[in-house]
Amino acid sequence: MAEITYPAVERYLYSSLPLRDEVLRKIEAEAQARKIPIVGPAVGRVLHQLALTLKARSVFEMGSAVGYSTIWWARAVGAGGRVIYTDGDRKNAAEAQRYFEQAGVADRIDVCVGDALEILSEQKPGSFDIVFNDVDKEDYLRVLKLAVARVRTGGLLITDNVLWRGEVADPEKSSDKRAQIIAEYNRQLYNSRELFTTILPLRDGVAVSLKL
Repeated sequence: MAEITYPAVERYLYSSLPLRDEVLRKIEAEAQARKIPIVGPAVGRVLHQLALTLKARSVFEMGSAVGYSTIWWARAVGAGGRVIYTDGDRKNAAEAQRYFEQAGVADRIDVCVGDALEILSEQKPGSFDIVFNDVDKEDYLRVLKLAVARVRTGGLLITDNVLWRGEVADPEKSSDKRAQIIAEYNRQLYNSRELFTTILPLRDGVAVSLKL
């Protein structure tokens, strides 16, 4: 993510992190070898910290892949908490389930295979302390309409990849249409009367939006 932070700063941030446990390190290695998109340990710690700060007990995760960030959430919500994992790929879900069992958090995670937006649309308004948005970027604007209603007042909508390799700084020059979609998504986050948003320039950008 050289367009977001200086390489030396990026190396410092990641080299300073405490060593993760065996399960998380295994997923990190698999993700690197197989080019699986995960949030990585620096963002994982932010997600965990935000959930602890909020004393979150319910998290809806949109776009969970092999469950790396799901484990960070599940550990934060505690034994009585609930995290909903969503992914459209059954192989991803099966692999994630094995990691959940190895991490000892399988009993607090509901694994849902299918369209994350459809699954979220079936949830009651105000059901969640946190909704985490990490689906296909083309769907971000649709997510915003669904997610805000399903976060409780005082809860958080958290969105990954909101700086999109730095291309949101000048999206009209980008050959990737997703940069324009994400730039518009960010604009709507900041202009929303229901949300108070801050974008953290960590990894590929994380938007933290408090529901007012």
